[in-house]
Amino acid sequence: MKSRTLFNSTPLFGYIVAAIILCFVGGAISALLIESPSLDLRIIWSDPYYRYITQFSLYQAFLSTIISIGLAIPTAYALSRRQFIGRGLLLKLCATTLVLPVLVGVFGLLAIYGNSGLIADVFTWFGASLPFSIYGLNGILLAHVFFNFPFATRLLLQSLDSISIEQHQLSAHLGLMGWSKYRLVAWPRIKQQLPHVAGLVFMLCFTSFATVMALGGGPKSTTIELAIYQAIKFDFDLQSGAILALWQMLLCGLLSLCIQRFSKSVSVDSASLSQVVLYQDTNKAKWWDRAWITLLGLFMLPPLFMVVLSGLNSQLFVVITSPEFWSALINSLIVAFGAAVIALLLGVLLLHTTRSLRLKQKRLLADKLDLIGVMILVTPGLVISTGLFLLLRNITDVFSIAIWIVILVNALMALPYVIKTLAQPLLHIAQQYHLLCASLGLYGLSRFRVIEWKALRKPFAHAFSIAFIMSVGDLSAIALFGSQDFRTLPLYLFQLLGSYQMEAAAVISLSLLLLSVGVFAVVEWLFLSKKRKQ
Repeated sequence: MKSRTLFNSTPLFGYIVAAIILCFVGGAISALLIESPSLDLRIIWSDPYYRYITQFSLYQAFLSTIISIGLAIPTAYALSRRQFIGRGLLLKLCATTLVLPVLVGVFGLLAIYGNSGLIADVFTWFGASLPFSIYGLNGILLAHVFFNFPFATRLLLQSLDSISIEQHQLSAHLGLMGWSKYRLVAWPRIKQQLPHVAGLVFMLCFTSFATVMALGGGPKSTTIELAIYQAIKFDFDLQSGAILALWQMLLCGLLSLCIQRFSKSVSVDSASLSQVVLYQDTNKAKWWDRAWITLLGLFMLPPLFMVVLSGLNSQLFVVITSPEFWSALINSLIVAFGAAVIALLLGVLLLHTTRSLRLKQKRLLADKLDLIGVMILVTPGLVISTGLFLLLRNITDVFSIAIWIVILVNALMALPYVIKTLAQPLLHIAQQYHLLCASLGLYGLSRFRVIEWKALRKPFAHAFSIAFIMSVGDLSAIALFGSQDFRTLPLYLFQLLGSYQMEAAAVISLSLLLLSVGVFAVVEWLFLSKKRKQ
């Protein structure tokens, strides 16, 4: 009886989570508006500079999305069809690139494509100069594709992995191969996930901050996010910062509505999810898949390798034995673990409500809750941090509770990624088993323990890992609330780069990279080892 009562009341938890998000975002924006009571959005249209940065933000985000998704679709399909040594590690790296600390990724890209990088050295050896510059639009696109192409591939592959073994068997029985099987079996799954993935990539590129600041190369390559930073940090012009923040949120909100409008769920039957499928196809198809997988590896691995190579220098032992390093590492782990747990909990509660609404054919209300859940994604992190600082500075000593604020900010910033990762798997498992659960009287926590937890350990592990690594590598919140007594590894790295201690900074970059990759392996082992024993 208790479990049935819990099931009936559980959907309310999603509304509570939505209320928390609205209060969080609304409070931060309100604090900025209080500081800038004169607010006129018409300034955006009347100021040529604001019009230009809006156009550039949309243009670079559009190009980044087209390139990333265009490469990710054939690569994900190739990975879904091939098994090879190192595939598991490659997939972990794919999921790591998006949440990899931006400064670490930029460090690796500069080591390869920079004016003093590896490719430039090759051209110099042949007596020529580098034919392109990594700064400006070229560098922004390169960095965005580096971060988003592998991650989009990982998300699309997750959708392809949900194709049941029965569908593959039926395809083989009907003689479907090559293009026919892709069009009739794989494409419906990709198309289902595509609006979510493309929208996520677009908003990440549109709201990009650290990448543009590091590789923008001047005022011609300024985005709205960078303009917000300049207005608040350098000019302390809260009115301009608030206007630009609201303008960016409006544009991203319209995009989110379009994504919800064009997204459709594909029902799944009660079938077994495929594990390993042996494909019998032509050598041409095999070489086609190998080419895409090789492209992914060549694009993603060299910058990461350069981070490793640069980090193995004479300062390695000095840095890892210093108290500052261990203090920053412990703070990073505390913040990341707390933020990941909170993000996963809030995401599951919200998705349980939206899933119940979709099963009851209340899609419009479910879409609205989903939109609130990803609202943080369209809200500039710098604005959230600044708004909270202004809101709390007259109430308490902000720096005395800095660690709790940073954990909460990182949890809510990671929440959209948890939702994107778990939304489709949770809906599919409900479509498969909700009638069976109702007939067996499984509700609430009992249903979650018996059905969802056992069937979806892998997506849960993936969502937790993403939230953890994002929080480990975040700089926006800690940059405002951190101090000499409380700093994380990204802040420590930023301080070392600012003081031109490049060898020590390379060691911290290597530490963050190893931590990011290691977390995926450890979390997957913890989440899935019990399942293997069963």
